[in-house]
Amino acid sequence: MKIDISTTNPLKHTTPALVIGCLEDIKDEMFTKCNAALDGCLERLIASKEFRGKANSTHLIHTLGKLPSERLLLVGLGKKVDLNDERLRQAAGKAVQVLRGARIATFATALHLAGSTETAIDAVTSGTLLGSYTFDQYKTKDKDELFNFEGMTLLLAKDTNTKAVQLRINSTEIICQGVRLARDLVSHPGNVVTPGYLADTAKELAGKHGLDCRVYEQAEMETLGMNALVGVGKGAAEPPRLIVLEYHGADAKGRPVVLVGKGLTFDSGGISIKPGAGMEEMKTDMAGGAAVLGTMAAAARLKLPVNLIGIIPSAENMPDGKAFKPGDVLTSMSGTTIEITNTDAEGRLILCDALHFALKYKPTVLIDLATLTGACVVALGHEASGLMGNNQRLVDALKGAGERSGERLWPLPLWDEYGEVMKSDIADLKNAGSRDGGSITAGWFLKQFVGKTPWAHLDIAGTAWGGKARPYCPKGASGVGVRLLIEFLQNRR
Repeated sequence: MKIDISTTNPLKHTTPALVIGCLEDIKDEMFTKCNAALDGCLERLIASKEFRGKANSTHLIHTLGKLPSERLLLVGLGKKVDLNDERLRQAAGKAVQVLRGARIATFATALHLAGSTETAIDAVTSGTLLGSYTFDQYKTKDKDELFNFEGMTLLLAKDTNTKAVQLRINSTEIICQGVRLARDLVSHPGNVVTPGYLADTAKELAGKHGLDCRVYEQAEMETLGMNALVGVGKGAAEPPRLIVLEYHGADAKGRPVVLVGKGLTFDSGGISIKPGAGMEEMKTDMAGGAAVLGTMAAAARLKLPVNLIGIIPSAENMPDGKAFKPGDVLTSMSGTTIEITNTDAEGRLILCDALHFALKYKPTVLIDLATLTGACVVALGHEASGLMGNNQRLVDALKGAGERSGERLWPLPLWDEYGEVMKSDIADLKNAGSRDGGSITAGWFLKQFVGKTPWAHLDIAGTAWGGKARPYCPKGASGVGVRLLIEFLQNRR
């Protein structure tokens, strides 16, 4: 979608549709002027309770020539006290859903004028771009019926610094393109996105955005002692890979931030095979890796002043004569031995080798993202990702970035007592304990491989994929993690 800006008065702007925000408890200047132009129509809608301004409610009106815009789309913003950037993002996403339903491809918006912060334009732009996302690549029927947006015009006050606004829009577009990349990767089927496909995507991004890329093949990983990662992938026809991307945006001697993303391109559960119902969604088990790729691309294009390393351990977890099995003992890259009690607890195995590998970069902070446990979905549902770590300052910074970006995180403890169930009788650790506190015990397991490096673990099992549409996230892949991490990196001190 092309985004233009204009300082034309919204009531004088010619467009197929004009979007305005309406508060539940205050009638602002935009509402009052539109109401007057439409002979009191908006007041009558409120009086009849057809539209009251409640958050994410909408009402599309034909102006019948009384305004230069052919239609007026009212979007509820709730009460003034609750109005923030996330409310504006949601309102913008809700608006494009309505416009799509009406097949209005070009429109103008004054939605951001209801906000009082300088980031309101960013919020409306990102909500619009993310809310307009679709994934139709595999649909072959009635392609001429598929709808695509053409353009949006942001209507600004006359005294606005349009150059500064354009720069903000450009940055927001870059971040949203990183999210779209992550959503696309998660949406593709598992017979397309394989470890090799992720590796090729990383190479393509490196060539396009000036990143360094190194892909470790199975033989190299075996030489490095990555037996946990290799063990998970041994049952698949497609060999595992370790993908490493490097972005150098700061002083060459500056220690990097390292991101590690789980890249299980399909998870059958292995020998401990999953139930058949819903297994098709296990193509999404590489959402952490997708988020890292999207973040690396966005960081490079934004020219963030940071050294950033992205590491993606990637494999397929399949049952086969060569597959690892319950009762096996694997020696990880760190030398820690791991008894396999459940081959469906494979994510922590590929991550433990990747996290230990990451320590060679001497990271200032280390963050991993993974669709790691169903237990996190039970604990937090689909409203927030789980957050665990060994450094309170890092945990607080990530939680704050989550609040600002709308990709919320909720902390869970990592007390030593949680590790009791992970002790093995014949090895250093087990890869799975009891069902109780399952997301925490998985995080505790990962903690054993990061040493004293400030580290945080994001369990995105409940937020990476949605079974229903949300205001600026259609049903399916969310691309969670990209906006969060860019927000964290932009505000890092």
